[in-house]
Amino acid sequence: MTTPRPTPPHRLATTLTTLVLPLAVTGTAVAVGASWAPRLPDPVATHWGPSGAPDGFGSLTEMLLLSGLVVPVLALGMWALAFFAGRDTSTRRLAAAASTFLAVMMSGLTIGSLAGQLDLPDAAASPDIDPTLGVSTALGVLAAVVVALLVPRTAPQPATAPPDAAAPRTDLAPTERAAWSATVTSPVGTGVGAVATITTAVLAIASDAPYMLVVPALLGLLLAATLVLRVSVDARGLVARSPLGWPSMRVPLDEVVVARVATVEPLREFGGWGYRVGAGGRVGFVLRRGEAVEVERTGGRVNVVTVDDAATAAALLNTLAERSRSGRTTG
Repeated sequence: MTTPRPTPPHRLATTLTTLVLPLAVTGTAVAVGASWAPRLPDPVATHWGPSGAPDGFGSLTEMLLLSGLVVPVLALGMWALAFFAGRDTSTRRLAAAASTFLAVMMSGLTIGSLAGQLDLPDAAASPDIDPTLGVSTALGVLAAVVVALLVPRTAPQPATAPPDAAAPRTDLAPTERAAWSATVTSPVGTGVGAVATITTAVLAIASDAPYMLVVPALLGLLLAATLVLRVSVDARGLVARSPLGWPSMRVPLDEVVVARVATVEPLREFGGWGYRVGAGGRVGFVLRRGEAVEVERTGGRVNVVTVDDAATAAALLNTLAERSRSGRTTG
């Protein structure tokens, strides 16, 4: 980093959306489940087999502890990420969405599965869990999207100085225009995703639950949305966009502090492939190992996009950013 990294903004909103809300949802579900104890069989059904019949049983306390422990641990981790490294809006949105999804999904699954066992003499007679799982997952996705949209954006922070003089530049005449673009894919991520999609489809068919085919369908959309990317540098700045239009990333010229070439290790630095949040709060599209455009932007934010010919992209971005600032100053 060539500039100091300020404290991430909107820390109160981060705490409310990423920690308080998920814990409140989970606490409510646990309390409701505990209040049903007199009407539930002992033991309760805790696991269902491919046929839809219960094949695992345990105490109500054990079942409630699953949500009561898993959700707080993940929510605390997501809160820490957003609270200490969430300078980028997308980091805070991803953290809030992940916490909310897990809390709502697991709470719905817990309450739904227990509701089906109310007043039963034997938990073995409880109904198939698959419809409850489908509804809980859908509610989790919906809640995650709503909460993510409620997360406040980082305010625009135009730079006042030109990019670092030592950073690479492109030789352009004062009135000459230029643009650069490339398409990048993730061979490893696509392979892993394809295996996961096919596996979930086979399992859905084998378990005679055709409505669960929505899971591989969603995985397929996720692959298309995160593992193929069009990257461009022009008068808009750096723009990286999936074929579906989302997710996308844009770094406007007036927020470019400096652009450079970096070498990225997806697993070690970002924990995988796709649209990722990495060490130090770096955010971007990490589709493969190797060269990337790394853009340090105002507000202490760093965006990364793995792409071929990153040196040309970085040089042009620095040149256009400097030119835009010169025009703004003289104007």
